[in-house]
Amino acid sequence: QVQLVESGGGLVQAGGSLRLSCAASERTFTYTMGWFRQAPGKEREFVAAISWRSTGNTYYADSVKGRFTISGDNAKNTVYLQMNSLKPEDTAVYYCAAYRVGSRPSRDYEYDYWGQGTQVTVSS
Repeated sequence: QVQLVESGGGLVQAGGSLRLSCAASERTFTYTMGWFRQAPGKEREFVAAISWRSTGNTYYADSVKGRFTISGDNAKNTVYLQMNSLKPEDTAVYYCAAYRVGSRPSRDYEYDYWGQGTQVTVSS
């Protein structure tokens, strides 16, 4: 059972930046790690993913391409989400997730393990 703990959320003004971290309880070099978010009254949506099994391939939702960057440090069992040029519509609870076997990193049903979430609020 992989434990995932997110951190780094907070309140930021539009145009600002935040970096989220997701610390895993075990080595993640064979996993795909993803970030999802859920805003009040909306469904959970894919944000970004990184697939260590695919030599570090990254995937992004169209809404965050060019603004967000996912990266990881296998030595620290940690995945990061650097968020720049934040917009009020980025306000949501951000969740880290992981799976070992699967092929669709943008689909939440592929993920076996989830963190508790961290709140990101972007003020206008």
